[in-house]
Amino acid sequence: MLLMSNVAGISFKESGKLYFFKVNNLDINDGNYVVVETDKGLQVGKVIISNIINKDETNDMKSIVRIATNKDLKMYESNKKEAANALEAAREIAKELDLNMNLLEANYTLDKKQLVFLFVSETRVDFREMARELASIYKTRIELRQIGVRDRAKEISGIGQCGRELCCSSFQRSLADGVSINMAKNQNLALNPSKINGQCGRLLCCLSYEDEVYTEKRVGLPNIGDVVKTDNGKGTVVSIDILKRSYQVDVPDEGRITVNVD
Repeated sequence: MLLMSNVAGISFKESGKLYFFKVNNLDINDGNYVVVETDKGLQVGKVIISNIINKDETNDMKSIVRIATNKDLKMYESNKKEAANALEAAREIAKELDLNMNLLEANYTLDKKQLVFLFVSETRVDFREMARELASIYKTRIELRQIGVRDRAKEISGIGQCGRELCCSSFQRSLADGVSINMAKNQNLALNPSKINGQCGRLLCCLSYEDEVYTEKRVGLPNIGDVVKTDNGKGTVVSIDILKRSYQVDVPDEGRITVNVD
C-alpha cells in the first residue's frame, strides 16, 4: 500500500504552467516563493497550490529544497535583470548572423549554471555559432529552445476576439492539447478561420475546455436540417441554441417556432 504524499503546484512565471514537487516536511503556504530542484538546476518558483494529497508514486518527483531566503530572492531578481540584458545581446547576435528567429525570453537558473533562450521561427535554425558566442560571453551553459506559436501567444499576450485577455496568458496554466475542428462543429460555430482561430493562428483554446459542456448540452437536441415533430406539426430545424437547449423549427403555414428541451 502506497503512503499518501504532500505535493505542491509550483509556477515559474505569472499564469505559467504548474509543475509538481514533493513538499517533504516543509511548512509552506500558497504564495510562498521556494527553491526547487529541476533537471536544469535550482530555480525559484511561486507556490500556487500548497497542499495536494497525492496517492500516486512520487519516487521520480523532484522536491522543494527550501523556502526561498532573502538571499535567494535577491539573486533571483538580479538574474532576471541580467537575463533581460542577455536577451538583447542575443537579438543583436542573431541579427548579425542573419538568423531567422524571434527571441522572446531568457532565463537563468538560480545558480547561473544555465542560461536558456526561447525563440520562435517558421524554419529550422542552425544556432550553433550563436550558442558558442553566447557561451564565450556569459561563461555558462547555453540552451536555445524553439517553441511553437501557441507558446509565443502565451508569452506576448493580447486581447482575444471575446474582448478579454488571452486565456493562455491569463488563467490557463497549460496550453490546450488536442483542439480539433470537430470541437468547433460540436459548438455549432461557423467554420470561418477568423472566428475559430486565435491570435496564434491556431484553433481557439476555449474550444477545448468548453467542449465538455457543449457535448453535455447537445444531448437530445436535433441537428440543423432535421425534420421533427412539434405541437404545431412537422417542420425543419433551422437553428439551435445549445446552451439554452432550444431550437427553432420552420413549420409550413405556421412560421418559425421555438422548441425548448427539458
